[in-house]
Amino acid sequence: MVKVGIIGGSGLEDPNILLNPQIVSVETPYGNPSDHLIEGTINGVDCVLLARHGRKHDIMPGNVNYRANLWALYSLGVDVIIASTACGSLQENVEPGHLLFPDSVFDRTNSRRATFFDGSYSQAPGVCHIQSHPTYNEKLRQVLISTAEKCQLVHHRTGFGVCIEGPRFSTKAESMVFKSWGASLVNMTMMPECILAKELGIPYATTALVTDYDCWKEEDHVTASSVMEVFAANVDKAKTLFIEAVGEIAKIDWKPEILRMKTEARQSIMISPDVVIPFLTVTP
Repeated sequence: MVKVGIIGGSGLEDPNILLNPQIVSVETPYGNPSDHLIEGTINGVDCVLLARHGRKHDIMPGNVNYRANLWALYSLGVDVIIASTACGSLQENVEPGHLLFPDSVFDRTNSRRATFFDGSYSQAPGVCHIQSHPTYNEKLRQVLISTAEKCQLVHHRTGFGVCIEGPRFSTKAESMVFKSWGASLVNMTMMPECILAKELGIPYATTALVTDYDCWKEEDHVTASSVMEVFAANVDKAKTLFIEAVGEIAKIDWKPEILRMKTEARQSIMISPDVVIPFLTVTP
């Protein structure tokens, strides 16, 4: 049976989506995760919930320990990870209140630990040149898309986001440039979460919860209060989506996909093939 990791962004850290929630403390070689993890079930499927910013939302995007978060989920045995993230829209047709399932991301962050393979942990030796395309696991992304269709949630199947460092919002000049690139979204937490999942060989996909139009329009400039107002409604949509998606994920045999991803990750490491890397070792 599959075990699903859920990384909740702002507002989606509610443990009540789980049946029989149990708080678990996890220590990792990369420090402490954002908060305790919560294990439980959704529709009979084992799940682990983690609040990206902490349950008090007191960790800004650039200070999130993404490595510890991903490692903690790995250490609890999750097979796949679904995540949510609040985003601003850079395109007129991607309206606040919509969902979007990104297929790529443009990284504009500058201060985040973006790899497990930096020499800080002996079981992650060498240098990992992981492939960043596809950024998200397509098989898992399609599950989220089909579930959104089933739940009749207004959504967009494709689009890429620009991940900025934050915590400030974009200037108008930045927003206009990002829009001119053809980006659909601007966000502060898409990176390096998706890449770290790839380094672990764990299928990962995210759901963008659109809250605003950033500041490229003449009106409707983004503010923290306006974001939270729309986000409250989006959270309910995301909960509906994730609860339904977990059941769909459980219908799939993920072993071949996980084997493929772990093999790809292992082959991306510049080190002798004789070196055993435990977290990338799987039995076919």
